[in-house]
Amino acid sequence: MERATAGLAAGLAALGHRAIIITAAPAAPARYAGATIRKLTSLRVPWPSDDQTLRATITTAADLITAELGDIYREFQVDAVIYVDALWGLGRIMPATIPHRRILAAHVIGHDVDVDLALAQKPDAVLVPSASARAEAATRGFDSSSWQIQPNPLLTEPPPPDPQGRARLRTSGPIRVMARPAPEKGIVPLLAAASDAQVRADRRTYRIGDAQASIEVALAKAGFEAVIGSQDDTMTHCTAYCDAAAISLGDGLTWAKAPKWLAAAALVIVPYLRETFGLVALESMAGGTPVIAYRTGNLPALIGDGGVLVDLEAGPQALWRAAWQLRADPVRYEAASRAAYYLARDYRPAHIADDLLLKVVS
Repeated sequence: MERATAGLAAGLAALGHRAIIITAAPAAPARYAGATIRKLTSLRVPWPSDDQTLRATITTAADLITAELGDIYREFQVDAVIYVDALWGLGRIMPATIPHRRILAAHVIGHDVDVDLALAQKPDAVLVPSASARAEAATRGFDSSSWQIQPNPLLTEPPPPDPQGRARLRTSGPIRVMARPAPEKGIVPLLAAASDAQVRADRRTYRIGDAQASIEVALAKAGFEAVIGSQDDTMTHCTAYCDAAAISLGDGLTWAKAPKWLAAAALVIVPYLRETFGLVALESMAGGTPVIAYRTGNLPALIGDGGVLVDLEAGPQALWRAAWQLRADPVRYEAASRAAYYLARDYRPAHIADDLLLKVVS
């Protein structure tokens, strides 16, 4: 949600609009990607925090938060505000009369108690990042028939991939994985499967000559987690599995460095068990890197021919096998790389920001 918000702000700034990001994060710059950053002082939670703690804090400080939001809107003469989420984006307490346009963005379909409160504020529009997210809301019992699909944008636009460089990456580049350590990201099962005897045999079978692709993982802890301490527990498991399978495990990357890291991979595996959009997949594709992922959520619609999709029921072994097979097939690999880059062009920041303005602001 944070990266998508920054990308949208960058797109709005590129179109000549003034964008303001309001955040309660403990460390934030004064400006980012052309947007002004304003610190919200009335919301103070431990960092990282979980949903229950944040919800209780917002409920207690609701009057102070809404008053401060109103002051900021008036100070900057805000015409339209997008609440990035019902809970983490403060949609559950949006001020009722200011500004003129109030929009709820449901990047994920959160807890019923938060979504119900946000919808009760009668926002002028509700946005979801994909058709799969809107379908999930309907399955959950929400009337999402009028909700509009607003895809997430890229934050940066990488240059077109070099065909010769991409060919070299296929044969000698690493296979990379980037995620946060959360159960729904599927990172623990993926790394556990790396030591599976059949996965190791497949890796030897599909290697290119004497070369065997290295595997590199970057895990970034977030400011939110399901249960306090759960990210540390996941990191402990991941470290053990990486040690057992000779996988390089590194820290998370900055937003500026992540696209370049993904673009320098032979393949990127996205092992997510559910996904309403898929920014890591999109950033990989923008650099011409094919993506291996489960056929779940929005990933099939996003990735298309820009990689390989496997059934969720097939498990992580199928992800590894698909990676080895695609890397060993130069014709199929080149086609996937080219498709990935051109599919990602539809998600340029200014293009997505213009789409937003046409849909819900103008």
